Amino acid sequence: MNAKNIGFVLIIIGAIMMFYTGFNYVTTEKVVDIGPIEINKQTNNPVQWSPIVGVVLIIGGVVLVVKDKN
Repeated sequence: MNAKNIGFVLIIIGAIMMFYTGFNYVTTEKVVDIGPIEINKQTNNPVQWSPIVGVVLIIGGVVLVVKDKN
């Protein structure tokens, strides 16, 4: 891959990271298991990042695209 393609990929990823600043995933843990009775606990785990990371990726992508214009 040349620098221009990598720059476009960074711009797209940066834009996505600016608008979606995180996501959640759920894990299930078995708390009680007594014969036919089973109790599960679901835990919500957020993953967050700053929108500034997206801006930095966009700027880096623009620099790569402009640099590889030759």
